[in-house]
Amino acid sequence: MVDIILIILGSICIIVGLLGCILPLIPGPPISYVGLLLLHSTDKVQFSTYQLLIWLLLVVIIQVLDYFIPILGSKFSGGTKWGSWGCLIGSIIGVIFFSPWGIILGPFGGAFIGELLGERSKKDALKSGIGALLGFLFGTVFKVVVCGYFIWYFIKVLF
Repeated sequence: MVDIILIILGSICIIVGLLGCILPLIPGPPISYVGLLLLHSTDKVQFSTYQLLIWLLLVVIIQVLDYFIPILGSKFSGGTKWGSWGCLIGSIIGVIFFSPWGIILGPFGGAFIGELLGERSKKDALKSGIGALLGFLFGTVFKVVVCGYFIWYFIKVLF
C-alpha cells in the first residue's frame, strides 16, 4: 500500500516537474527528481547511488544554468556587461513582479534596457535582448528534455 502511494506521489511530482519547465516559479527538474526519489523509496524500483548522484548533479547544473543561459545569449549576440547585468536584473524583476510573462520578457527587457543605459544603439540593444530571449528559450528546451528523460525512465522502470 505504501509503495502505491509513493508511486502515485512520484508520478505527480514527475508531471508537475514537466509543467514547471514552462510555468514560472515552479522548479521543474528538482520536482521531477523528487519523483524519482519517491519511486526509489519503493520496493519495486531501486536506482544505483551513481544514477541518483548523476541525476542530482544534472538537476543542479540545470538550475544554475537556467539563470545564466539568457546572459550568455545576450553576450553571444554582441551584448556588453551592461546587457548581461540588465538581463540578470530583468530576469529577477520579471519573475518576482511580472510573472508569468516576466519570466520571458524580463531577460529580454533587462538586456535591452541595460544596453541602452550603456549607451549602445537601439539596434545593438535589440540584438542583445533577442539573444537573451533565445538563451531563455534554449534553457527551457533543455529543462523539458531532462524532465522528459526523467518521465521516460520513470515509466520504463515501472513497466
